[in-house]
Amino acid sequence: MRRLLLAIALISTSVCFAQPLITRFERSNGTQTPTYHEAIDWWQKLDAASPKVKMVPMGVTDAGLPLHLIFISNSGDHNLVNIRKSNKRIFLINNGIHPGEPDGIDACMLLAKDIVTNNYKLPDNVVLAIIPIYNIGGALNRSANYRVDQDGPEEFGFRGNSQNLDLNRDFIKCDSRDARAFASIFRLLDPDVFVDNHVSNGADYQHVMTLLASQHDKLGGAMGNFMFNEFEPGIFSKMKAKGIDLIPYVNAFGDTPENGWSAFWDSPRYGTGYAALWNTFSFMPESHMLKPYDQRVKASHALMQSFISFISEHSATIKKLRDEAKQRTKTMTTLPVSWSLDRNITKDYLFKGYTAGRKPSEISGLPRLYYDRNAPFEKTIRIMHHYTPKESINKPSAYIIPQGWWKVIDLLQLNKINMQQLKQDTSIEVDVYKIASYKTSPRPYEMHHVNSEVKTTSFTEKVNFRKGDWLIPLNQEGNRFIMEVLEPQAEDSYFTWNYFDGILGQKEGYSAYAFEEIAADYLKKNPSLKQQLEQQKATDSTLSKSSRAQLDFIFQRSPWFEPAYLRYPVYRLR
Repeated sequence: MRRLLLAIALISTSVCFAQPLITRFERSNGTQTPTYHEAIDWWQKLDAASPKVKMVPMGVTDAGLPLHLIFISNSGDHNLVNIRKSNKRIFLINNGIHPGEPDGIDACMLLAKDIVTNNYKLPDNVVLAIIPIYNIGGALNRSANYRVDQDGPEEFGFRGNSQNLDLNRDFIKCDSRDARAFASIFRLLDPDVFVDNHVSNGADYQHVMTLLASQHDKLGGAMGNFMFNEFEPGIFSKMKAKGIDLIPYVNAFGDTPENGWSAFWDSPRYGTGYAALWNTFSFMPESHMLKPYDQRVKASHALMQSFISFISEHSATIKKLRDEAKQRTKTMTTLPVSWSLDRNITKDYLFKGYTAGRKPSEISGLPRLYYDRNAPFEKTIRIMHHYTPKESINKPSAYIIPQGWWKVIDLLQLNKINMQQLKQDTSIEVDVYKIASYKTSPRPYEMHHVNSEVKTTSFTEKVNFRKGDWLIPLNQEGNRFIMEVLEPQAEDSYFTWNYFDGILGQKEGYSAYAFEEIAADYLKKNPSLKQQLEQQKATDSTLSKSSRAQLDFIFQRSPWFEPAYLRYPVYRLR
């Protein structure tokens, strides 16, 4: 009798345990995705039901709600110190950065359910860290009308966050609390592999899933070679064994892709580009928007399993390569800050597409592009995968930033950069940049008018620094991040994102009528400047016809002209 009662109790417990694990995706036969609150409630129940799962709130987001982080470990030990001591690889998965692309949200719920119910064995040497929904504000802004050309689910979130920012452009500039919370999580975890789940736009083709791998040339060295020759092909092979043919992210818009394309350039503003600065293997899966939702989620689920399998099998190699890369970062002497595509180096892939054609538009009557799904084809295409450095900069021994630039200092500290404040006022000989020229975008992009095509001049000068100014040594694992954000020419530097725009405007000026006598007297005392002015007037009719322009010419070459104008306030110590 006691055995019978025990058996009934066990069966009852099993049923209760399984009930909360049924996801909305499953209940709807693969046509729906959960709301934000439904998803968090589901994860809380899973946390309560299984010792393998632990969900913890992290930093607050723009939506006023905390960003959650979920750990899944076979041992039930979610302590990061213990995880590192036991030599386990940390696999970070980010979902819902664009909540209208919710495939990863549901795929990770199914994956976690499989692990907890023992339908999938998580290897002992891998710990999952999952952000269930990153863009909470976008997830709360839910509608059936977003992403008009996407095949399901029935209703989903919005691309922009609570500030209407695209969070996949915010990893460096950190305008959102979301991005600041993510940076804290990322630097806390120091993940070995990072995956940011997305859904693609663009051309039509047969593939359900595409994969964007962080640029291997930018990773560099043995780590970059492993990414290109082992890691990415290994994932392709594992997905092929599951019956899913991968193709690299189809970076072809407004045209047909059968002639190949160039690999997407993931600069540090993107998640994969940001992760690469920290020597993390990073990927951005892009399932295909025109495939039914259940197919996309199942492909995402299979892809996460493929990553887990590869990470487990190559755990020692991944650790070794990352350790070596971190050491190399500490001792590197130069850093590329701009790159160019090498069109002569390609790699062949089997592309499964649909024949494209042109037919009259029912709206305009003009020719329009269409894809004929009744005419599939397979073709070997070439993808240009290689980028070469276009401009490189020598590493200084340190940077010095005056404490007044606290917004930049806060972001460096957020990313756990080692830095010290000067203990007393001191004069130090440093290299100084002057901004010689730049272009600013006429229209705003993600709340900024981005600076680009930056040119600088430099000189050496003894500068007076104050107690409390910040010294940033370049002998640390964050060297690449530091140089990418502090060298003004870099693609996603803090100068690019307007953090130093204060130096681009003059603060001191003059009243022309009052400055006339002062300028005339100054020319008498400086005949070489007078000669320079006359020579310039002889070749510049605009200058010769403008008294104000001539006063400006003198003022800008006089001791009264402010030294801070166009003077970049990040100083390089040799």
